[in-house]
Amino acid sequence: MSYTKLTYHITFSTKGRVCALYETIRPRLFSYLAGTINKDYGLTKEVGGVDDHIHILCDIRPTLSISAFMSRLKSSSSAWLHREYPNMKHVTWQEGYGAFTVSTSTAPDVQKYIKEQERHHRSMSYLDELRKLLMKNDIDFKEKYLQ
Repeated sequence: MSYTKLTYHITFSTKGRVCALYETIRPRLFSYLAGTINKDYGLTKEVGGVDDHIHILCDIRPTLSISAFMSRLKSSSSAWLHREYPNMKHVTWQEGYGAFTVSTSTAPDVQKYIKEQERHHRSMSYLDELRKLLMKNDIDFKEKYLQ
């Protein structure tokens, strides 16, 4: 028997960081994302975000790579968004994403952080937030790829 707990803090944005995830859309989008994860890929702990990006805290089944998971989740959520909001066909997800493993002991802090996205982004841009997450997780990055 194998035992795993693969908890990730995932973040991704709209292509070009277009501010299109309006407050009126977010609850349904977040619900869709959580439901899709719970149905097909693992267990959602939190979904949140603001106009230009999303954060997800979830456990992923060990049989699925994070890259395959993200490809499927972004594809299905993009199709859902375009179907439910036809006037948003121009909105797509950025090509990449950030995915950071989270320990059980720090998961409640990450969950709180995701819940407080709107307050948090009154004083920090997504780009600054992403830089901070990358540095906090010791990930080398090139600034040109964040633009």
